Amino acid sequence: MAAPFTRVYRPLWRMITTTTLNKGVRNVSSTRQQWSAQNVKTAGVASPWALHGAVCLQRLPVVSQDRSPIEEEFMELMHRMELERSLLSDHELRLLEDAARMSRKQEEDYDSDEEEEDYRDKEIVTAQDLEDIWEQKLKQFQPAPRSQGVDEKSVSSSERCLADSLILLVKKDVGSENLWLLPQIQWQMGETLRQTAGRALASLPGADLKATFLGNAPCGFYKYKYPKDIQKEGSVGAKVFFFKAVLSSHKHLPLEKNSVAWVKKDELQDFLKPEYLKQVRRFIMAL
Repeated sequence: MAAPFTRVYRPLWRMITTTTLNKGVRNVSSTRQQWSAQNVKTAGVASPWALHGAVCLQRLPVVSQDRSPIEEEFMELMHRMELERSLLSDHELRLLEDAARMSRKQEEDYDSDEEEEDYRDKEIVTAQDLEDIWEQKLKQFQPAPRSQGVDEKSVSSSERCLADSLILLVKKDVGSENLWLLPQIQWQMGETLRQTAGRALASLPGADLKATFLGNAPCGFYKYKYPKDIQKEGSVGAKVFFFKAVLSSHKHLPLEKNSVAWVKKDELQDFLKPEYLKQVRRFIMAL
């Protein structure tokens, strides 16, 4: 009875499977056509939001920060512990050896012939002589200045506050307002947002800044609406995508007064609007 049963139902199973697969192919093809039609329709409609690429350019600290009082106390404690637990260095052993030799010379039974055999045909330079030479070299050493002689309150110079990380801000007209913002520029067809951020730096008037971008993905996002007096038909506002970068080199070129500002993280609140500042603070590196 098993063989007739198999012969009857196997063709039926094949017919069901073939029909199901054909239906699935037709469904996939139909879905692809719907997606294609939707994409064509979407591409034909201009977005009411303008895309902008912006860069958060930071000048990293050039010198170490001044130590706080508690750091000074801790450093002194560590030096004292290291001195107490350390062994004598070769120079300190040589000082003891020189002191012992000088002590032997002052004894009544001192034999100069035996002493001279060890140092025959050698120029005797004591450890104290070496210390005197090192002391003279130390007096000639001049440490590099911790400031470049610029006014620390002059935010237009990137040479201020060498012990802190600085962030570049530029002034930009938004409607009737003149606002401080991170350097930004509108996206153009055919370029990536990362390329747009690089163009925002290159387009700064009178500035020759070389930056190293920290990746090709945005680190932050901000959206704002244009003032009503400049809103055009179909244009609502701008969407800004931020990219991180660090300053690698720059030339000292004359810049328009009050056009740029190099500020510390705790000074941003004096320049940026609260809503914009809230988004920027999320990705600012406190170095």
